[in-house]
Amino acid sequence: MTSDVQPGAGKTAPPDATRSPGRRTAGSGRLRRLSLVPVLLITGLAGFIASPAFLTYDNLIGVAQQSTELGLLVLAQALVLIAGRMDLSLESTIGAAPVVALWLVLPADGGRFNGLGLLPGAFAVPLCLLAGALIGALNAALILGLRLNGFIVTLGGLTMLRGLQIALSRGQSIIDLPASFTYLGRTAWLDVPAAVWLTGLLYLAGGCALGRLRHGRALYAIGGNAEAARTAGIRVDRVTGVVLVLAGLLAAFAGVLYAGHYGSVSANQGSGWIFQVFAATVIGGVSLDGGKGTLSGALTGVLTLQLVVDVMTLAGVPPLWNQFLNGVIIIVALIVSRFASGERQR
Repeated sequence: MTSDVQPGAGKTAPPDATRSPGRRTAGSGRLRRLSLVPVLLITGLAGFIASPAFLTYDNLIGVAQQSTELGLLVLAQALVLIAGRMDLSLESTIGAAPVVALWLVLPADGGRFNGLGLLPGAFAVPLCLLAGALIGALNAALILGLRLNGFIVTLGGLTMLRGLQIALSRGQSIIDLPASFTYLGRTAWLDVPAAVWLTGLLYLAGGCALGRLRHGRALYAIGGNAEAARTAGIRVDRVTGVVLVLAGLLAAFAGVLYAGHYGSVSANQGSGWIFQVFAATVIGGVSLDGGKGTLSGALTGVLTLQLVVDVMTLAGVPPLWNQFLNGVIIIVALIVSRFASGERQR
């Protein structure tokens, strides 16, 4: 296996070129993560005041499960942002990848969704993950191979994939899902939804990779200064390409969990989620400039947003106010996070 770090190139740079950025960003990321604790405590107190049901096991487990799909998109976006890129197409990948997979495995029955029926239903999940990986690979080829603007490429991908999702589904929800496609979203292990376990394990694996593996730490160096990282011997394009493919894979897996949880794939699945994804990653301490942030902080951002939604629901706040109050809590959380971590605006 070929290393992503060129053997001879490391002689021209300090030996810790890929190590010190990670240590510095991890330290500041911990401060940002802890700075959300007051926000979580205030939200919890508000939830308890709004309804005694807030602290019940069923409610908290429900919040955790509802956080899984958004959490996987945030995990994907956090990795991409740390590497100094951004991926807007994740919003559409969560819906388009499942639709493509189901189109290939479900037979044409003359109903509202006519698939090709090329493969058995057991292949639905692998096909969905493959579709997500191919979307990420296409983004990587256009951004890194053709040197196109990443923002425009992924914005175009968002629009293109949304159109593909609507065209294949004919604008209708797909409800006749294979059993293999709904298992992970519906089953529970040790009285906890499988989706919660899997999301937690993926965050743990990602955090360990960023903190302990050489290539994981290299993401911080790439996001901080790609040219310096390249001089230090890091194969920037290869590492960034892998991250973009991984992001597409995670978004597709989020689509599997979402479809299993709700028992269907809607024609607008994922629509508008990109705003929540960026909100959660930013308030969790991941920098839009790249090279800074932790996955534990990003996960805290996800839980903050979901707890706010839960509190508003229990308090009987009309849904028409949800978007406004979500914006308020994002701004408040950013202010608290900045002052608590001691950072200053540049």
